[in-house]
Amino acid sequence: MNEIFLSNGNEVEVFERCYRNKLPLMIKGPTGCGKSQLVLSMAKKLGVNVFSVACNEDTNAADLLGRYIIKGGETLWKDGPVTQAVKEGAILYLDEIAEAREDVVVAIHPLTDHRREVYLDKLSQVISAHSNFMFVASYNPGYQRGVRQIKSSTKQRFVTIHMTYLEPSMESNLICELTHLSQGVAKSIVTIATRIRQMAEYQLSATVSTRLLVRAAQLIVDGMDKRSACHIAIAEPLSEDRQVVEALKDLINIAI
Repeated sequence: MNEIFLSNGNEVEVFERCYRNKLPLMIKGPTGCGKSQLVLSMAKKLGVNVFSVACNEDTNAADLLGRYIIKGGETLWKDGPVTQAVKEGAILYLDEIAEAREDVVVAIHPLTDHRREVYLDKLSQVISAHSNFMFVASYNPGYQRGVRQIKSSTKQRFVTIHMTYLEPSMESNLICELTHLSQGVAKSIVTIATRIRQMAEYQLSATVSTRLLVRAAQLIVDGMDKRSACHIAIAEPLSEDRQVVEALKDLINIAI
C-alpha cells in the first residue's frame, strides 16, 4: 500500500501541530484503520524519513538504541532505529507500544518530555534530538495480549488521537484509488466489512481491517472470483473456528 491517506477527522491537523510544537503523538485505534498509513503519508508531506519499529516482547532496549558489533575483526558501535531517528531528525514510529518491554518504555521516556534526549548507557552518552525529530506511537486499545497494559504515566506523556475505520463511501473510494477496483464491487466488500464489524456474536479478537479489504480487491482486480477472493482475504484471516469462518463466508456469498 502506498502513502495515500484519507482523513476521517482532524488527524492530519493534529499531526502537523504536534510536529511543529515538538510534541509526542499517540495514535490509538483498531487494527488496519490507517494508523501506520497516517504516519507514512505525513512523513512524505513533511519531507522526513520514518524509522518504524514493531514492538514485541522479544525486542529489548539495546535493539532500539544500539549495540556493539564485530565487523572485520573490529568492535564497532551500531546505532539502533531510535538513535538513528533522533540524530537524523526523522519520525520515530513505535507500532503497538502496548507490546513493548518495560526496559524499552523506560529508555524512550526522556524523548517524550522537555528533554527530548536519549541516553546510551553503553557509550555513556546523552544524544539530544534533532529539531525535526518527532516521536509517534500507536496501539489498539481493543486488543491487548495477556495482562500487559500501557501505564497511565506513559499515556499522559503523549497527545492522543483516536482513529476508526472510514465511513463506507470513503472506504470504498480509498479501495478504488489504491487498487483500481470498480466502484460497485468496492462498495460490496465494504458492506461486508461493515456488517462483520457490527456483529458481536462472532466474538472476533480483531475485526475486518481496511488492509484486508485492499488485499481482497487486489485479488479481484487480478482476475480472481470475487467470492473466493473475499473468502481467503477476509473470512479466513479472522478466525480459526471453522463454524465462524463458514458463517463469514455465507455472509460474503449473500453480499457479493
